[in-house]
Amino acid sequence: MKKTLLLFSLCASMLGFKAHAQEPYTLNLFDQAIYYGMYEATVNEPIPDGAIRHSNSSYAKKLTAEQLNSFGNQLTMTVTLHPLCDNYDRIGKVNLVLVPAGATSYGYNDANITRIEIGRFITPFMDMTVTDPDSVPYVYDVDNLTQLFHDTTVSSEYDFWVELEVYGYQGGPGQGGAAVEIPGCAGRNDVYMGSLEFESTTDSDIVQGQNYFTPLITNYELKKYAYPTNTDVEGETTKTVTFTLEEAVPNAKFYLITSNHGSNSGGEEYIRRWHYIYLDDEQVSSYRPGGVSCVPFFEYNTQPSCIYYDCSQNPSPPRPDTNSAWSWNNWCPGDKIPTRVIELGDLEAGEHSFKIDVPAAQFVGDQGYFPMSVYLQGYEETNLSTKKVDVVNFSIAPNPVTDVATITANGQEVRSVSLINTLGQTVWNGTTDKVNLSSLKSGVYMVNVAFANGQTATKKVVKN
Repeated sequence: MKKTLLLFSLCASMLGFKAHAQEPYTLNLFDQAIYYGMYEATVNEPIPDGAIRHSNSSYAKKLTAEQLNSFGNQLTMTVTLHPLCDNYDRIGKVNLVLVPAGATSYGYNDANITRIEIGRFITPFMDMTVTDPDSVPYVYDVDNLTQLFHDTTVSSEYDFWVELEVYGYQGGPGQGGAAVEIPGCAGRNDVYMGSLEFESTTDSDIVQGQNYFTPLITNYELKKYAYPTNTDVEGETTKTVTFTLEEAVPNAKFYLITSNHGSNSGGEEYIRRWHYIYLDDEQVSSYRPGGVSCVPFFEYNTQPSCIYYDCSQNPSPPRPDTNSAWSWNNWCPGDKIPTRVIELGDLEAGEHSFKIDVPAAQFVGDQGYFPMSVYLQGYEETNLSTKKVDVVNFSIAPNPVTDVATITANGQEVRSVSLINTLGQTVWNGTTDKVNLSSLKSGVYMVNVAFANGQTATKKVVKN
């Protein structure tokens, strides 16, 4: 199934927007808003000032013109959760919603709104009676959003609303959960307090130029057993979205969020599958969700669970900080899901396509799903403090490569080389013009080269 989407061409001005020096700005958009059981009827409890409630799990609040004008060109977003009566791990989200200007409210599924997901996190197993720690933070760098916030073309037609969604479940008799396992939670329906804060600073040397943005898909459940609704090809886990650019887009990027969820019996929740991303049917990225270890987030999981404890043993010991102990994990309760930024370069005007493919996904017993969101953005940005220098041009061949590739740099001596995967991890280092990829997985890598003259340069290489 393909879908063509209208491009929003969002221009701050033809001459660009130069941020003026200003004091750091902090906006507490939500301050310990109370969330309720996700499976219960929507409550009638008070809501945060200036907010609307879409459900027990979702609040929204509009950014005012004054707040938007107070943002500089560098932005950090922090979500903080305080436990009430929940001890299950669930997806949480932050969404940015474009709502027709002047509306005082909107329906969650209104046809005239545009929603993009700008942050995803996994709630921890927390016990509200434990006070150290009594909260968990999730911190995101979202500088690219300032390009959108400072765009007067779009803000003249749309208001920006921010949704903070926190999902939780209290359990009950015969079901376990906080309602029966945490003192004081019996008969309660409140699951978390959630806060959202923006912190902004300004780099006065950065000039923001023309901005381009198009939403592609948000909160789509990718799964092969629900053709044609949730996959393009019967029996395969793949999704293609076509979009048309009315004009060329510089420095285009996909902003992609995926994570694997579902029934334990279905297997996909705890199996790390390779994901492949394509632009116009050419592979531009590959990755497997998950990290090496969840141990750094152990402190936030104050309610024991079989994710952080090895329940195959009795008594159950904590899982150690080793690769083998966590090789199965796709995500960690108490951690954020990464927003993968996939560099695409300059795109020509015309029709293009985004495709995601997870060929090894099984979904045993038709269980599980891969929730995904992706949008495209490109913008021009100039740093006035950067001095003009002659950049070292280099080539790398063969490309694609199976084992070893060679760097050619017009006589410049190579001092060091590093290979960086799509998760931003350095996976290989060298000190010659030979790049050895023989031990690496197939996919796309960035080759970062430092030359003897002090300059650095980067190119993309594809490993077969």
